[in-house]
Formats: sequence, C-alpha cells, structure tokens
Amino acid sequence: MDAQGVDAQNLSTRSLDIQDPEAQDLGTRASDARRARTRGTLLAFLGVLAFSGSFPGTVYAMEGFNPWLVAIGRAAVAGLLAVVCLRAARRPLLPPRHLWGPYALISLGVVFGFPVFSGLALALGSSTSHAAVITALLPAATAACAVLRAGERPRRLFWAACLSGAAAVTAFTLLQQEGTAAAAWPDLLLLAALGSAAIGYTEGGRLARDTPGWQVISHALVLSLPVTAPVTAALTVLTPVTITPGALAGFAYVAVISMFLGFFPWYAGLAKGGIARAGQTQLTQPLLTLIWAWFLMGERFGPVTVAAALAVLVCVAITQRART
Repeated sequence: MDAQGVDAQNLSTRSLDIQDPEAQDLGTRASDARRARTRGTLLAFLGVLAFSGSFPGTVYAMEGFNPWLVAIGRAAVAGLLAVVCLRAARRPLLPPRHLWGPYALISLGVVFGFPVFSGLALALGSSTSHAAVITALLPAATAACAVLRAGERPRRLFWAACLSGAAAVTAFTLLQQEGTAAAAWPDLLLLAALGSAAIGYTEGGRLARDTPGWQVISHALVLSLPVTAPVTAALTVLTPVTITPGALAGFAYVAVISMFLGFFPWYAGLAKGGIARAGQTQLTQPLLTLIWAWFLMGERFGPVTVAAALAVLVCVAITQRART
C-alpha cells in the first residue's frame, strides 16, 4: 500500500474514532428508551392486575351497600386517602389551576363515569364474565383516544379492526339479550363505562408524563371530594346498609385498590411506556376478570363468551400494532 493509501486509511480510522462517542451515545439513549418502555409495560400490567378484580369486588360490595353508594363512596374513601398521601409527601392538595380542565376529565372518566356506569350494569343483572367481554374493547378505545389526543394518523387497518371488534361485541350482546329490551340496558351502561375509562386513562397518562402517577390520581380524587364526600354521607343515611364481611371486603377492594392504589403503577406505566403501547397490557384484563369470576364467585361461562373474548382480543391486538 502506498503512502497516500495509508494516509487515507488513517484518516478514515480517525473519523470513525471521532464518531464513535456519538454513535455510542445514540445507542445508549436507544437502550435506555427500550428499558423505559419495558418498565412502563410492567408497571401498566400491575395496574391492570389491580383493576381486574373490580367487577367481582363491586358485586360483593353491593351485597351490603346500595349501588350508588358503592360507586360514589369508593371515590370518597379514596379521596380521603389521597389527602393523607399528598399531605405526607408535602404536595399541594390541588393541581395548578391551568390543569383543572384535564383533571376534570379524569374525574368524570374514572372517578365518576366508570364506577357509576359499571356498578349500575352489574346491579341490573350483568354478570362479571359478561361485563368482562364488553369492556374487552377498552384497550382499543384507549388507543383511539390516545391517537386523537396525540394527533397521529392511524392506518385504515386500525379502524377496520376497531369496527370488527365492535361488531363482535354487538353480536355477543344480541345473542345474550334473549330478545328483551331490558337486557340491553346493562350493555349500554357498560359501553358508557368503557368510554369514560378510555378518556380518564388517556388524560391521566398524558399528565403523568410530567407529574408522578400517584399524584395525578390523588389530585383528581381531591378535586372530586366536594361532590363525593357529601353524596356518600347522604347515601349512607338514606339507603339500607347491611354490614357483612364480604360486602366490607368488596368495598375495601374497589375503594383502596381499584380506585386508588391501582392507578399508581397504571398512570406511571402509561407515561413511561406510552399510552398506546403500555395500553396493550389491558388485553389481559378481560381474561383475568373471567378467572376471578370463576375462582371467587363460581361463575360459569360457555364457549360463546370465551369465543367473543378471544375475537375482541385479536381485534384489539391488531389496533395496537396498526395504530399509526
């Protein structure tokens, strides 16, 4: 090799040496991002695990308490716990005023909407296994809200999968209604619960990017206390209350776990892993709820229920992969 070739090779080597730190830095950042997404997914799954027991817990609670008292009272108890946690951490009880709008959406979605609508559906006769199938569309609804709020442009496959999932749920509900109009009300309430949760999850996930997840749900609960506390007190006096171990355990679960502690890892996971990506962990929630319904309540569900749940899960999985 001549001198000119050696010089060129040395120059190329020096150029690579100069670029190596930058390349290594980019690789490190990419690796850190992947680990953050993985942690986010794991945290979100912990939240889903906590939420999966909400329907059985609600059914147990309604054995001794009025459905409205269960729905509103759980938020009041969780709100008092939020006050204690915020005070202990020396955080302000209320969020910044310019964020009250998003926090109001969280409150309407997960503090009031989902507990009230799902509780009434269960009170009107919907089984926990049936409710689990209906709310299997929640991951797709959450992803759709995230897409709209983030300004992304989903491909046609995303919307086709969403419509297919909706068609599967519609067919399932028609098969289960047995031709009575009254049977449609629980399903309509469950769909309302689904939409409420999707909005609350999306707004909470967005806020949790800048604020710890536990603080996001705590602020939402505290903002709701002026409504939840007096309504709970009134319902406690005006509605019949039967204290049983099962009712107390069910109410404690939905108030402490479903309404409060479960949101700690859930919102943190959405923030770290991305609302659409970490939201995939919701795919496991209907199946987990079916297992709880069988194990705790002895519910039996036939092949139609299982087939509907699996069909919806397939559709939702496609929406997650085709979201952009």
